[in-house]
Amino acid sequence: MLASMLLSLLVSAAQAAPTGGGDAVAPIVLAGEAQTLRRYEAEARQGAAVGPDDVYAVSNWSIVRYDKKTGAKQAEWTGDRARFPHINSCAVIDGELVCASSNFPAVPQISTVEVFDAVDLHHKRSVALGLGTGSITWVDRHDGAWWAMFANYDGRGGEAPRDHRHTTLVRFDDQWRRLEAWGLPASILERIAPMSISGGGWGPDGRLYLTGHDRPELYVVALPDGGGVLDHLETLGIEAEGQAIDWDESEPGVLYGITRRTREILAMRTPVTTTAP
Repeated sequence: MLASMLLSLLVSAAQAAPTGGGDAVAPIVLAGEAQTLRRYEAEARQGAAVGPDDVYAVSNWSIVRYDKKTGAKQAEWTGDRARFPHINSCAVIDGELVCASSNFPAVPQISTVEVFDAVDLHHKRSVALGLGTGSITWVDRHDGAWWAMFANYDGRGGEAPRDHRHTTLVRFDDQWRRLEAWGLPASILERIAPMSISGGGWGPDGRLYLTGHDRPELYVVALPDGGGVLDHLETLGIEAEGQAIDWDESEPGVLYGITRRTREILAMRTPVTTTAP
């Protein structure tokens, strides 16, 4: 009970605090809060990924696999920093570890999808997505398509004339050809400014969940019935201060993320149902 009250106070304070030197943003009403179930000691700087038996710490040019039950380190990959300066997030998809990678904070922004063996973490292949949309921060597979978010920033890592308002969700086909794209609503843009979306993925209820750079908030969005802007349905409180996230498909409703205060991986039970809207 005490831990829950402390988490609520921390979430409320972080929601009201300004980020990145911007103006203060008014607190919002949360639709619910996630409960932290477990912490894994790790050196996670960018985010976490999860599979049936493993959790992964993602840290720019390094990925570490841990046993989900014991927390013991199982495998580690360290890449060439010049070639892999910013692996931001990963997800276990069809038995492979699929990661969003960019040259952040360098410009012009270049994005790739890097694929690793989910067990020994050797690098298998790369998909070059090129320039012109932003820096890719997460990738997921849903409804027969690839989905990815491209971040844009007001300052460091940004590419004028684009700013955080140009953060874009893109749907690709199996050959990584761009099919459709959506922008973010003002209610989310004001929360993430001057940064962008750092994490995301399709939840067990068929809705899309996004995290920013530093607020302990999980934004629930849906594709609009019309127009090119995502619908912001609600916001959930989480202990993770933004950054990359991943849903545990073996335990619906459980979300993995990180806390940068200690670089731990967090397993969090959300109030998300498994029933599609």
